[in-house]
Amino acid sequence: MKRILLAVLFLGGILLANDLLTSRQLVVVTTAGWNDNSGVLQRYEKDGTRWHKVGKAIRVRLGRNGLGWGIGLHTIPKGAHYIKKEGDGRSPAGIFVLKQAFGYAPFKAYYPYKVYKETDHCVDDVHSKYYNKIVDSTKIVPDYNSKEHMKFPKNYYKYGVVVNHNHIDEKGAVPGAGSCIFLHIKAVPTAGCTVMKESEIKELIRWLDAKRQPLLVQGTKAEVEKMVKGYFSISI
Repeated sequence: MKRILLAVLFLGGILLANDLLTSRQLVVVTTAGWNDNSGVLQRYEKDGTRWHKVGKAIRVRLGRNGLGWGIGLHTIPKGAHYIKKEGDGRSPAGIFVLKQAFGYAPFKAYYPYKVYKETDHCVDDVHSKYYNKIVDSTKIVPDYNSKEHMKFPKNYYKYGVVVNHNHIDEKGAVPGAGSCIFLHIKAVPTAGCTVMKESEIKELIRWLDAKRQPLLVQGTKAEVEKMVKGYFSISI
């Protein structure tokens, strides 16, 4: 059993390293400190062996209380003081796969894109078997008391991108570790998402290319510099 466990851990490490080493698009978000709720987003792209900046840096807003280490491709440092939890008002720090883009209506993009309805919910109830999953509530028997509508009168989710924090829409989501994390539209700090202007998120979605395996790298400037070292030869 011990040998099997070690083999699984070894394979998991290989897969994780592969995700990091094969990515050719990065969305990098940095803040000055852990409790800052505003930051800077810069896109990077790899051509051949070299990384270069794409477009201008933009100002973004994050969780109202700043950042906390999330669950993604990274390893959380020992003794980390800020750990992302459900309802803490912090955006997840770390390295994350970017999953599908989404919106209220079809949008021309070279990236997987999902049109959501009012009846599509992202579940943030820690007691639900659907925790941290986006579900069509008309096709299941809801067991949750708390959720986010993926389409509603405000334009916040008119365009967005799903961040694979805490295994969203996958097996393995840890109850209470944070759910329903997106890049989307908003002008003020959030409950845990990273937000920008409508024109900026639309430009980001148009730029994303699934073949380039885009990742989000998010954290304080000091921690992001540590995370990219050894994987991505970029200057933050």
